[in-house]
Amino acid sequence: MKIIDLEPGDPRLHDDLLPVLLELRPHLTGELFREIYAKGHPQGLRFTAAYADDGSCVGAAGWRITDNTSQIRKLYVDDLVTAAHARSTGVGHHLLAHLEAHARAAGCHHLNLDSGTHRTDAHRFYHREGLTIAAFNFDKELS
Repeated sequence: MKIIDLEPGDPRLHDDLLPVLLELRPHLTGELFREIYAKGHPQGLRFTAAYADDGSCVGAAGWRITDNTSQIRKLYVDDLVTAAHARSTGVGHHLLAHLEAHARAAGCHHLNLDSGTHRTDAHRFYHREGLTIAAFNFDKELS
């Protein structure tokens, strides 16, 4: 497995990573994804892709490093998804390990993410990977 951090303008963002990301974020379009990354990259948004030995993209992660008063410095995972056909093959583990290495190198005190309450399979995976439930996330839709 090969894990690659993709920079803005890299055609693999749309050709490889986006189709996998759509499994988690089906509301995205190619244009909306480009717009979000163009605005998010200056704010720290980054994307990482996991490739199988055959060269196919089997995992995607969107993440950023932020500083705040509660956790000082953290790597926050916006998106973490393994392609449906590649689940339970170690892709998620390798992506999380890669992100943890980024976090440690950047002096982060935490790696965290939010996960929808209905994603029970993902929750079991996160617990196996050593993540704990540390807070509730409250949301108010403004549309």
